[in-house]
Amino acid sequence: MSTFTFATVPQIIAGPGCITRLSELTKTRLGPRVMVISDDGVVKAGLVQPALTSLADGGAEISIFTGVVADPPDAIIHAAVAQAISFGATGVLGIGGGSSLDVAKLVALLCKSGDALDDIYGVGKVSGQRLPLVLVPTTAGTGSEVTPISIVTTGAYEKKGVVSPVLLPDAALLDAELTLGLPPAVTAATGIDAMVHAIEAFTSASANNNPVSRSLAKEALRLLGANLEIAVMRGTDLSARQAMLLGAMLAGQAFANSPVAAVHALAYPIGGRYHVPHGLSNSLVLPHVLRFNATVCGDAYAELAPCLFPHLGPAGRAERLSGFVEGLALLPIHLNLPVRLRDVGIPRDGLPLLAQSAMEQTRLLVNNPRTVSQWDATQIYEAAW
Repeated sequence: MSTFTFATVPQIIAGPGCITRLSELTKTRLGPRVMVISDDGVVKAGLVQPALTSLADGGAEISIFTGVVADPPDAIIHAAVAQAISFGATGVLGIGGGSSLDVAKLVALLCKSGDALDDIYGVGKVSGQRLPLVLVPTTAGTGSEVTPISIVTTGAYEKKGVVSPVLLPDAALLDAELTLGLPPAVTAATGIDAMVHAIEAFTSASANNNPVSRSLAKEALRLLGANLEIAVMRGTDLSARQAMLLGAMLAGQAFANSPVAAVHALAYPIGGRYHVPHGLSNSLVLPHVLRFNATVCGDAYAELAPCLFPHLGPAGRAERLSGFVEGLALLPIHLNLPVRLRDVGIPRDGLPLLAQSAMEQTRLLVNNPRTVSQWDATQIYEAAW
């Protein structure tokens, strides 16, 4: 067995209503002055108020930053950091989707570490420490609550990542009651995002691809496959919602240690240039990347197939491989998501520039089981168009 490392969050609290546990985390982790990072939509949906109530019950003073937007630009990070420093924050709570959690990680870091944001893009470039940090997802997709990664939009379109174990939070809370109001389309897209995390972690070419991540990826796919359509079609099903949160978290733990690859590399330019939500961007290119990769990791896809599609368990290798790829191609159709790049307003003459931008995602492409050239990326986008 190869040498590997595996790191994750020290404390995970899961279950409907567990947001009330923030009162005890105020005393044990966050301290008396808590900076809360979220976005305006989550606040207006009433999802932040239970957290504020619990923090107050724990005796905390609170400052709230609600300026997070999707694909947050670096200006948002700097504004939130300035507010937290002015407030004298002793700890940071992130509550919301992946963007809010990513911003919260960087706020906790930059308030204490002395690092400059421009100096820490990439892997392992963080030199300082962070404030105490607790993360609470309100979507079941990104797994950001258990990953050492924050994604920032720099300039007009480019996305860059800060990757460091320092960004792993002290605790993550998984409360399905906070996801009950998610619209079907958001539930569907974020659920497929989580599936992509598990699939790419399982097949990652990273030297740190490991048996722990692969086991987590399989269990994540079992949970997500059994519950995604229920969560989309019957959004008030609390059991399905909690299972989706758990599945997304397990997938996050998997790819935090065995990193993602070409699906994400090709999805990032779609989000950056055309403001397509991240989960939907992944969904649009997923089947086409799977077909591209199948020539080199067909055995792995065949092994994963029964996790998502249990009826494929007794089938032979070829049928499991075909059923896996084509089942994932059909899934967004069943979930009423767009399935073509043209459906989300991307013009065909924009594909070469997308491919050029995807080639800049070297941090991700190096993990793909099959080498992706710019010509390959263009052909994948053409197939998705």
